[in-house]
Amino acid sequence: MIVGVGLLAAVLLPRPTTDQILQGLMPAIYYVTNPLLMVVLVAEIDLRALAGVYAPTALATAAIAGGIYALVSWLLMRRPAAQTAVGAMSSSYVNAGNIGLPIAIYAVGSSVPAVSVLVTQLLIIAPIYLVLFGMLSRQSGSAHPRLARTVLTSVANPVTVATAVGALLAVVDWIPPEPIWTPLDMLGRASIPLLLFVFGLSLATQRPFKDKGQVPDVVWGSIVKLLIMPAAAWLVGHFAFRLSGVELFGVVAMAALPTAQNVFLFSSQFKLPNLLVRDIVFVTAVFSLLVILVIALLLGP
Repeated sequence: MIVGVGLLAAVLLPRPTTDQILQGLMPAIYYVTNPLLMVVLVAEIDLRALAGVYAPTALATAAIAGGIYALVSWLLMRRPAAQTAVGAMSSSYVNAGNIGLPIAIYAVGSSVPAVSVLVTQLLIIAPIYLVLFGMLSRQSGSAHPRLARTVLTSVANPVTVATAVGALLAVVDWIPPEPIWTPLDMLGRASIPLLLFVFGLSLATQRPFKDKGQVPDVVWGSIVKLLIMPAAAWLVGHFAFRLSGVELFGVVAMAALPTAQNVFLFSSQFKLPNLLVRDIVFVTAVFSLLVILVIALLLGP
């Protein structure tokens, strides 16, 4: 619905106005609302619940999916490093916060699967990709960037810093007083609807599949995200962790979630090929619920 509102606004508003909204909202989401959301979400969870099977399974599954995408993209399709990197993240980074939470609560009866995946992505997977994105972005602007400075700059981005702050609050089990916490919580919770709205705007200003040369990449990334990643989650969960029933379904369902819009935000911020990301987000959002339904029928939790 919110994506549709953004799409409608882009159709009704003149193009210069739409561009101004995009130019204003993207930095605001990246530097303000999204980091605050990470602080709020991570600070309010029990980090001990993440020591179960969901976090390590999510990490292993994301590594497998991203690695398979990158191998084919780099070795067989001969894509540039930047395009391969954003495609790999698009194929392995799931929308655990916006879509995963309601699915986990409804189908598994607990938010732990989604929160575990979310925190694993924020604390481990996202920083790794952001360091890579920073290195690729700097390589395009200078011939010999210093590795230490690139790593430091990429790790010290608003999202990872905010996640670390939230984890620290969770460890010490302290939430700031309500007059401080409530406004921060309100701004943080605004991140997801704003990001969905911006995504709708971008669909109108730059239509899906505009770059026909990237269609094979979009198809491959969507196949990895919707088919290969859930299959990898089943293999890891079943054979490595001996999961069955509801737990196995939770692991596989979380892997079948669509690509998170945050990947579009990250690639845009580092000026990497974001059209590929946007198209994979679009395709996976359309077909992911059907894939999850098939998974439910097959696993029958």
